[in-house]
Amino acid sequence: MAFRLAGLDPSRLFLNLMYFTEALMVGQWMRRKGQTHLHVHLASQAASVGLFVHTVFRVGYSLTVHGPDEFYDANGQYLPQKIAAADFIVCISSYTRSQLMNLSPYSHWSKFVVSRLGVDTGTFTPPPQSAPKDAFEILCVGRLTPAKGQHLLIDAADRLARQGRSVLLRLVGSGPDEASLRGHAGRLTSPMTIIFEGAVNQDRIRGMYATADVFCLPSFAEGLPVVLMEAMAMQIPCVSTKIAGIPELIRNEIDGLLVPASDLDALTDAMARLMDLSELRNRLAASGRTRVLEHYDLARNVDALAEIFTERVK
Repeated sequence: MAFRLAGLDPSRLFLNLMYFTEALMVGQWMRRKGQTHLHVHLASQAASVGLFVHTVFRVGYSLTVHGPDEFYDANGQYLPQKIAAADFIVCISSYTRSQLMNLSPYSHWSKFVVSRLGVDTGTFTPPPQSAPKDAFEILCVGRLTPAKGQHLLIDAADRLARQGRSVLLRLVGSGPDEASLRGHAGRLTSPMTIIFEGAVNQDRIRGMYATADVFCLPSFAEGLPVVLMEAMAMQIPCVSTKIAGIPELIRNEIDGLLVPASDLDALTDAMARLMDLSELRNRLAASGRTRVLEHYDLARNVDALAEIFTERVK
């Protein structure tokens, strides 16, 4: 199996042999513990190990799929083989399920079940009304990678500043794009418009949410970002893009504002609207929290996931 999946690629063969070795360790541990079903929470490398465990030890096998990275190299991630082997697959959104349907014959579609992610709505709560600030504060939380679109967000903040608006953009996170983003920010007319906060823990991030006027995530590729749920739960108006599972979370003009990915004009205009219209901000913020409470509450969705395991694990 390791050779067949690798084809003529020696690097993939090497990895597959490592996955096979790990699978022997996992399978022996399961056998000692009397375990008969393996669920893997991500569909990439860990699920490849799981595929070998299932094949060698004949245990039950299921996985959770987030996307979108696995979809860009579906064959390289052995997604068709994982779909065929799995007893069931948990999808975090209908978009995720659609991509798996696209990769598999109709006979496998009954395996796919949507189970939403969620946040602790008792922890992420609306903060007390803050005192007026000198600048309108835009917050973006996420790894600093090209897929998150932070370069576009820097350009949008710069445009707002050049319109004479007092604006402050906080970028929270670290990642491979950090040097490029810092260089970009340093070339702006007003580089102090951008603050790089680095990676922060959950306690500190809640304080940053509490001072933000708008949360913006202009991603080019996503699964379904939990940071959007956190911001919405804290009643912060959100701006994001019309991609992947995001429109399932945010209904445009109801729970937040969605713009086409890569559209700098639309992104800038959306944030300008929120700067100018406090009534719009308040309406979107209130609806956003209600949306999370109704569909993305962590405790409720954990219970729903438990029901899936109860029904499907034999």
